[in-house]
Amino acid sequence: MLTLTFLGAAGTVTGSRYLVEAYGRRILVDAGLFQGPKELRLRNWAPLPADPACLDAVILTHAHVDHAGYLPRLVRDGFRGPTFATAPTRRLLQVVLPDAARLQEEEAHFANKVGSSRHSPALPLFDTKDARAALATLEGRPFGEPFPLFPGCQVTYRRQGHILGAASVELEVKVAGGKRVSIFFSGDVGRYDVPVLRPPESYPGSTYLVVESTYGDRLHDPADPREQLAEIVREVQRDRGVLLIPAFAIDRTQELLYFLRELIADGAIEPLPIFLDSPMAREATQIYRQCLSEHDLETRQLTRDGIDPLSPPNLTVIGTTAESKRLNALQGPAIIISASGMATGGRILHHFRHRLGDPSTVVLFAGYQAAGTRGRRLLDGEREIKIFGEMVPVAARIRQLTSLSAHADSDELTIWLQDAEKAPERVFVTHGEPPAAQAFAARLGERLGWACQVPALEETVDL
Repeated sequence: MLTLTFLGAAGTVTGSRYLVEAYGRRILVDAGLFQGPKELRLRNWAPLPADPACLDAVILTHAHVDHAGYLPRLVRDGFRGPTFATAPTRRLLQVVLPDAARLQEEEAHFANKVGSSRHSPALPLFDTKDARAALATLEGRPFGEPFPLFPGCQVTYRRQGHILGAASVELEVKVAGGKRVSIFFSGDVGRYDVPVLRPPESYPGSTYLVVESTYGDRLHDPADPREQLAEIVREVQRDRGVLLIPAFAIDRTQELLYFLRELIADGAIEPLPIFLDSPMAREATQIYRQCLSEHDLETRQLTRDGIDPLSPPNLTVIGTTAESKRLNALQGPAIIISASGMATGGRILHHFRHRLGDPSTVVLFAGYQAAGTRGRRLLDGEREIKIFGEMVPVAARIRQLTSLSAHADSDELTIWLQDAEKAPERVFVTHGEPPAAQAFAARLGERLGWACQVPALEETVDL
């Protein structure tokens, strides 16, 4: 009657996909891409165990590609919609999905050019046409207002504060005897007391809970991220170097711009030249500016006072590829913010190839780095990194600001959960590397007395 199958984000942080089957209906909560090591990325090419053409709906929690980037492939393989998302998520996906398709096409073109593909010709996982078709399936829904999915089933979105539009999903199903069973999907839980966006809404309770555990085994650095960022900027200025920040185009870029504007306004750092070199980040930043109802009180007040909270002085937004290439001649001190956040693709790789060998360069990672990504390997101390088929030596200084993470840490996740009006009967801990998921499951058992399990990939549980 009611089953839940974990088609992704099980044993890993990426590839969020949860299949709910009820009354002969099939609902996929999230349609994310696997990222990281090759063995994970190859899962994107494996046929989905549930035929996409037989899916009745997809419900997305937010616009990050590890939660929504598989949607064009679903459509390519036969899914026809509808796909539900919050209104801001729908807007962001107008930018995210075409960009993801472009990267897929570029990777296939490069593989054909250098002959590195096992298949001839190499093909993209999906293309721009598939992305457009996926966007056509999207239907926006507001926060906090239940909407019917099919008779006997309704969905409610609640703010999560992780990125603009991020939500948890409460799926309520009427079962035998008129009883209602609720399955609550946390999505990615945001943090408290961070700039720009509203904080996450507390978990209200449910029959079943699927909760993320990205940072389930650790705490974020309690230091003030503003001061840490200022220290690094001052170091770069002293050495007349270039600060390279591989930043997620959505949320992390906007948070960095907010902090840099604030630090300059307070006189904590000099107004160095700042270059935003990411077409997707440029468009996402504009969407952030326009979604005023999602801003926290401080950000709204700045806007009312005529201050653009996301525009530090000396900010140059790079548009064309030619403009991006001209940054190769840039002399420090300066700051370049570019995507992608884990250095898995995008323009940041060109900057890496040009500047990683320079000891005056500082690379600052400001978000989670999944296992197997270039970002993780650099943080782990590798002295050579492969970029575009070439081994690039690493002489740059590598830094990380975990205090800027958009994911709640172990304590923050516990705070988000602990005031639930109704304790869940069962908890499924997902979206974490195995040590993090196991540690967080143990913590919830010890502190809250909840029955937790860490599901395996493609495991099905009968609810």
